[in-house]
Amino acid sequence: MIIFDTDIIIWILRGDSDIVSKAKLISVETHGKIYITPIQVAEIYSGMMNNEAKKTKELIESFYFLDINKPIGELAGEYMHKYRKSHNIELADAIIGAAAKIYSFKLFTLNTKHYPMLHKEDILIKLKH
Repeated sequence: MIIFDTDIIIWILRGDSDIVSKAKLISVETHGKIYITPIQVAEIYSGMMNNEAKKTKELIESFYFLDINKPIGELAGEYMHKYRKSHNIELADAIIGAAAKIYSFKLFTLNTKHYPMLHKEDILIKLKH
C-alpha cells in the first residue's frame, strides 16, 4: 500500500507529467487504493488558491484516508524527539512518517530528507515511465 506525501499531491495538482504518470501507474497497481492522512489535507488546503478549490477537492476525495491515532501520535513524538534537532523535521512529517511505519505502507515522496525515520525500502521515489 502507498501513502502520497503532500509534495506529490502538489505536483499532481500542478500537472507535472512525470509525477502524474507515476501516480496513474501506482493507482493501477494498487487498484486505486492510494492513501493520505488528514495532515496532507491540511497542508494542501493551507496553500490552496480560491480558483483551485474544485480541482483540489476532487483530487483529495479520490484518496483513501488513514486515521491518526494514539500509536501514531506516540511514534511521531519519538521521531520529533530523535530527529527534530538533527534533521529539522516538522511535526507534520513526523506524523506522516509514523503513519507509514504503523500501517506498514510505503511513502511516495520526493522530500526524502523529511523522513530520516524511514528506511530506503519504505520510500517510493523512483520515477519510471
